[in-house]
Order: sequence, then C-alpha cells, then structure tokens
Amino acid sequence: MELCEAQIFAISCHRVRKKRLLAGQLTEPYPDFSGRKDTGSAARSGSHQDIMKDKSNLRIDEIIDSVYSDFFGDDVLTKMTKKSDKEKMNALLDEKLTSIKTGKADTPQAEKNAGDKKADDKKADDKKADDKDKEKEKAEESVPPTDAPQAAAGSTPDKGEKKEPEKSAMEELDELIGLGTIKEDVKELISLVKMQKMREAKGMKTVPVSLHLVFSGNPGTGKTTVARILARLYKEIGVLSKGQLVEVDRSGLVAGFVGQTAIKTQDKIKEAMGGILFIDEAYTLNKEGGQGDFGQEAIDTILKAMEDNRKDLVVIVAGYTDLMKKFVESNPGLKSRFNKYMEFPDYTADELIQIWEMNCRKYNYTFSLEAKEMIEDIIKKREASKGENFANARDIRNMFETIITNHATRVSEMEDPSDNDLTTIMTMDIRDV
Repeated sequence: MELCEAQIFAISCHRVRKKRLLAGQLTEPYPDFSGRKDTGSAARSGSHQDIMKDKSNLRIDEIIDSVYSDFFGDDVLTKMTKKSDKEKMNALLDEKLTSIKTGKADTPQAEKNAGDKKADDKKADDKKADDKDKEKEKAEESVPPTDAPQAAAGSTPDKGEKKEPEKSAMEELDELIGLGTIKEDVKELISLVKMQKMREAKGMKTVPVSLHLVFSGNPGTGKTTVARILARLYKEIGVLSKGQLVEVDRSGLVAGFVGQTAIKTQDKIKEAMGGILFIDEAYTLNKEGGQGDFGQEAIDTILKAMEDNRKDLVVIVAGYTDLMKKFVESNPGLKSRFNKYMEFPDYTADELIQIWEMNCRKYNYTFSLEAKEMIEDIIKKREASKGENFANARDIRNMFETIITNHATRVSEMEDPSDNDLTTIMTMDIRDV
C-alpha cells in the first residue's frame, strides 16, 4: 500500500497523541475534523495542515521526533544533539519517504516484525524436527533387536547394538595370539621407560634408553601389528606426542635421481613425527655394489633425523633375521642406535588354527564339522612342510579370503538362501587352497 507524506505524518501524530494521552497531558484525544467534506483517508486521519493548527495540544518538534523515531529508531534520535545532525536526518527522511511511496523500503518496525516472524518460523521448524527425531527414536526402541548369525561354535554373536569401548594398547597386546616372548619384551621395555619418566619427574638422574628397535623374523609373524600397538603404548606413557605408525619400505624412501632421496625420506620423517617410522625390509636400503643407488642417502637422512628428534620420533626397522643383522652391522651409525632386537618366532599349527577361527568370528562365519576338520588338517600340513615362502598368519588370511570367495560363488547361485547358508562354510567351499 502506498502512503503519502500527509498520511505518514498523521500516523506519527497519532502515536505522539497516544503517548501524551496516557500521560494525562491531552484534554481530548483528537481534534475535531468532522466538519470537513473530504471523506478520504487523509481526512479521517487529519491532514498535515489541520494537525499543524492544533498547536494547543501538540508541538511540532514532538511530531518530527516521532517521524525520526519511526524511520531511524530511538537510538539514532537520542544521538541527534546538533542542528546539523537533524538537517542530515531531514535529507535521509526525504529519501525514506520516497522509497516507501514506491514500495522499496520498510520502516525499522516492519523490519523488526519480519525478523521476529522469521525467528518464530525457525523455532517452529526446529520443534517439528525434534518431534520427528523423538518419534523415530521411539519407533526404533519398539523394534526388538535381531541377533546376528553365530560366528562359530561357542562364540558370542555380535549384535551390533553398541560400539564396544576402545581397548587399551596393553589389552590389545595381551589378546594377540601367540608371541609370548614378544609380549614380555614389550612389557619390560615399557616398565623401564615408565621408571625413567618417574625419576625424571622427581629430578633424579635417568639412564638413557634407546627406543629404536629391530624387529626380525619371517613374514606374517605380527611385526607390523606389534609396532602399531607399541606406538600407542609410547603415547600412553608420554614418550610420543601422537602415537601414529607410518609404514614405509624402500620404494617410499629412495628416488631415482641425485638429491631426490633426501627430500622423499624427509617427507616420510615429517609424517612420522610424534610417532613411529616403521621401515619394512630395511636391509634393501643397503645394496652392495649398486652403482647409482641412493639407499645410503636415505639411511644417512634417517640417522640424522633420529639424532635431531630424540624425544618425539622412534624408528623401527624390520625384516628377515639374518638380513637385518647384516644390515645393522654394515653401518656404525645404525649399530649404535639400534641395539635392541625383538625376534618374532613362527606361529605353531595350533596358533594358526586359532588365527583362522578368529577371522571367522570377526566376520560372522561358521563352518560345518566336516569343513572344520578339513581346514585344520590343511593348516597342520602347511605348517609342518613350510618352506622359505611360508608367510604364517598372512597365509591364513589368504586362505580365508579364498574360501569365503568360493562360499560366495556357491551361495549366490541359490534362489533364496537362508541365514545359515549365508554364514556356514561347507567342505565344497574348501577348494583351491
């Protein structure tokens, strides 16, 4: 709706009159304009000229101040102490009146009302969303949980209802299958480091303890798993700031051009800061007689980083037992820094069978009695006749993947497989292993 200046002026007069009437300053609410013939909106509200004649009850400065307050707010009005301020406001008022006539602007009160409406709408939307969430939660609670298929004989089904609390690093270490001597070595090392930290906190002298380690043993004996747990243990006792494990081999450290290897190696060291840099098959960095090989550059860069970052970087080198001993002995810098070895033994047949069963439980697979006997027989024969390429737990994982692939191929051909079909491994699935 378009408003003329007289109407806007009259509205402001109305507000001032109402305020003064409530304060008992007016003798009558409005001047009498009943004798006018004009029946338009301006006549009903009182024209600009008529209102100006009513000086006995209404002062012009009150009307002007009301107009300022309507369009610019009370806080702006109170700041207008100089005449020049009001002159500026008059110019702004003209602009406001013009924009109102063309319908392109709102008064502060209208803007406030619009803002209040948006806030109310948002509250209503939020309430609806909360109500929907509550209804959904009630619906989920009313549905009884469905047990997951039993993983294996004597195992507890994983219902997936609640996420299990994260285990401590020491609990994970204790739950590993086998590795009795490794567990003892790790616990002794952690106890030694803890004691040195306690002595340091009390201002006592401490014995320097090298945290850098050599993990030796055949593939699949748990070296990487123990290194990851050890990184967490070091963080838990305050030796490392982050506790992450960064795995790398020769290809991740050595480049093919002069100067590139140091940069590549430094990038990995930065990634491992606050944790453990785990170098698998580290002996491949030291190739004898290899002209143009930059493995030694990587070794030198790593040794310097170990010296410069003693308090927040641990390096573990890993590989076959004989080759790792030769690698450490080849360099005085390596020999002085890597003085503690952990030898990872091969798993026994019974331990490998436990690893197989653990994988089945983890992924909700079970097996028939005939299939169980067949798998155990295969594992025992493999362990008894293991050669140089035997990979311990890694072989078991590969066998598990082959068997569940065969199982998936068989079950996918069924028209309507049952839960038992989807989880049970049969003798016909144990082929090509």
